[in-house]
Amino acid sequence: MTTYARHLSAPASRATLSRTGYVFLSVLFIVVFEGAIRKWVTSSATLPLILLRDLLAVYLVFHVWKRGYFRRQRNFTLILFAWSCCVAMWGLLQALVNDTSPLILLIGLRFWLLYIWFGYAVACAMTESDFRTATLTGCVLLLVMAPLAVLQYYSPPGARINVEVDNAEGEVFTAVLGVVRTTGTFSFTSGYTTFLALAAPLVLAITAARKRSLRSTVFAAMAFVLLIVGSIVSGARSAVIFTGLSVAIYLLGRLVFSRGADKGKALAGTIVMLLAVVAALMFFGAAVDTTSQRFDQAAEAENFWERVLTIFIGEPGIYDAFTWLGVGIGQGSNLAGFVRSGAATFSLGETEAGRTLMEGGLIGYLFSALKVLVLAVGGLKSLRIAMRSGILFPLILWLSLTLGLLTWPGIGQLTANALLGILIAFAMASLKYPNVEFFVRKPSRR
Repeated sequence: MTTYARHLSAPASRATLSRTGYVFLSVLFIVVFEGAIRKWVTSSATLPLILLRDLLAVYLVFHVWKRGYFRRQRNFTLILFAWSCCVAMWGLLQALVNDTSPLILLIGLRFWLLYIWFGYAVACAMTESDFRTATLTGCVLLLVMAPLAVLQYYSPPGARINVEVDNAEGEVFTAVLGVVRTTGTFSFTSGYTTFLALAAPLVLAITAARKRSLRSTVFAAMAFVLLIVGSIVSGARSAVIFTGLSVAIYLLGRLVFSRGADKGKALAGTIVMLLAVVAALMFFGAAVDTTSQRFDQAAEAENFWERVLTIFIGEPGIYDAFTWLGVGIGQGSNLAGFVRSGAATFSLGETEAGRTLMEGGLIGYLFSALKVLVLAVGGLKSLRIAMRSGILFPLILWLSLTLGLLTWPGIGQLTANALLGILIAFAMASLKYPNVEFFVRKPSRR
């Protein structure tokens, strides 16, 4: 798949990937396919695969530091280093006061810091060729993932494609009776919905890019249609809502920020994309009905806006149980649950906001504040790029990162944690290469 992505973008000079690009893509592939190995081959591969990608992440951070790339962003590097020291010292204090295991502390440092450093290191060292190839590779992965999700959707819950190899009971999550919540190559539903949120801005970027061949046009069109289809059959409200909002913001942004003659092209492109969305909705009408039932069932069980508020600020009970020191970083992660009891379950809070406060105490509040500050700075920079040049890719990426940092279980769930680091890399690199051409013209032969 990487070869195909590079073939789509490679110029005459055949620019190769840097070491950063190869390691980044290796981590991306492991994250996307480790669930498939765990689900359809053997669950015993879980820890070796996690260890492999963590070692690759550590290696890349060390490589970028050794090569001096961090010095190009000295101020941000110093802030991130200071934050890392604060987290480490606070975690050590928690371990001493609460008498918790050093292994849990190590797990906490991994969840709170490793993939933030990984994403930042990638963004510092990534070349334009790396960025182009990584974006196209993400879209190619969607071309594999969405058809698989469609097959899962139309297969019965007990079908081999929907059941883990070690699941003797054959239990799976369902959207409605008899219809599974699709997982793609991931072992759990949240992995697939998180991947869709990562893929959405990448797909919209190549949709907006200048096409130089029929191959490029077909590739971009397929990616856009399959993004819509993959969201429709996901059975996840969050996937449907976020994909819909991303497409709406993209189309509106093209109309608002385009200039002169480009407004006509933007309007024509908007009409074509809306027709594609309508066609997908009509063709997969049964999946639309299933999603509608999911929304109706959820509306009967909970207030939608209260649910949204809870996702962003945490459960009300969290604030009653909050302590200034916190129970310990890493305590709420599924990996810590596995170490303690052999079951990969969350022990603290359902939401990322609640888990952050319960684990970190006062430093949890600081972590939340730093997230908002970084998102505000990056969001404003991406908005200025959109207003100045009409390029929406960075803006859509930073909107996706806002969702990721504030709502994904980044400090609690292994897949979300890694995908968040990957999204950080894409978002920061987009500010570095806002004018990247994804489909580079090949030179004429003489």
